[in-house]
Amino acid sequence: MLGSLAQQAPGLSTQVLSLALKAVHKAAQKGLVKRDNLLTVIDYSIPSTQPRLFVFDLASKRLLFRELCAHGKNSGDVKTQFFSNDPGSLATSLGLYVTEDTYYGHNGYSLRLKGLDAGFNDLALDRAIVVHGAAYVSQEAIKALGRLGRSWGCPAVRPEIAQKLIDSIRGGSAIFAYYPEKDWLDHSAFLH
Repeated sequence: MLGSLAQQAPGLSTQVLSLALKAVHKAAQKGLVKRDNLLTVIDYSIPSTQPRLFVFDLASKRLLFRELCAHGKNSGDVKTQFFSNDPGSLATSLGLYVTEDTYYGHNGYSLRLKGLDAGFNDLALDRAIVVHGAAYVSQEAIKALGRLGRSWGCPAVRPEIAQKLIDSIRGGSAIFAYYPEKDWLDHSAFLH
C-alpha cells in the first residue's frame, strides 16, 4: 500500500508517509480516530511554494487531494523552521490531530482540530487551530511574495477547495503534521 500511495503523491517522501501510517494506526488502535480509512499528511519540510498537504483514501488506496498549505506567521518564511504549541505563538504545531466539527467563523467555513500529541499540539483547540480557506494561499500570492501568505498557526488552504476538502475529512479522521524536528520525532507517543 505504501508504494502505491507514494507514487500518487509527488513530493511526499515514502519515509514521511510511512510514519503517518504508523501514527494513524496507533491512534486508531487506541480508539482516537473514528474514520481510519482517511489520512491527511502535511509535510512542513516542503517549502510553502509547493503542494505539501495530501489527503489519502486508505480503503481505495487513492490520493484525493494534493494541495498548497500555509504555515504560521512565526514559523518561517518560504520554509517552515519553528514550531510551537503555545497560545499566542502564531506558529504551526507538529504531530497527530483528529478532525472535529465544522463551523462558520472569521475565516469562513472552518474545521476544528484536536491535537493528540501531548506537549506538541494538544493545545490546538484552545488556540483555535483549524483548517480554513484563505486568499493568501494561491499561485498569485507565490508570484507576489515568493511564498504563500501565512496564518496564525492554522493549516490554511486555497479558498476554492476549502469546503470540499473540509467536508471530505471532517468528523474524526487523522491529520499528520510532519517536520524532521528531533524532539517531536523522539517523544511523540504515536511514533514509538
